[in-house]
Amino acid sequence: MINVTINRTDSGFIHSFIISGHAFFEERGKDIVCAGASAVSVGSINAVHAITGVTPEIEQGDGFLRCVVPEDLPEDIFEKVQLLLEGMVISLKTIEEEYGKHIKITFKKQEVE
Repeated sequence: MINVTINRTDSGFIHSFIISGHAFFEERGKDIVCAGASAVSVGSINAVHAITGVTPEIEQGDGFLRCVVPEDLPEDIFEKVQLLLEGMVISLKTIEEEYGKHIKITFKKQEVE
């Protein structure tokens, strides 16, 4: 199963996210759940960088992606980053609605503001 953890601040903003595991929906190379989650998450990080110029802190490995939003961004840039990441969450939730046996999203509060 793919586990997605969205870490939010007390104010509800996305501070970071971690995606780990494998969907095992289909064999490697044909797994649409894995491909969808990967495309949405990596595409969102790429969009954040292309649109805002912000490079989040990234850690990546086999079946693992961690992304942390930099602190102290100008408010207008921060809002754009948040909008792009909220779009990612909606896309991942859409995948979860259809393929819930293969992907699970958890939301956590971080003690970060």
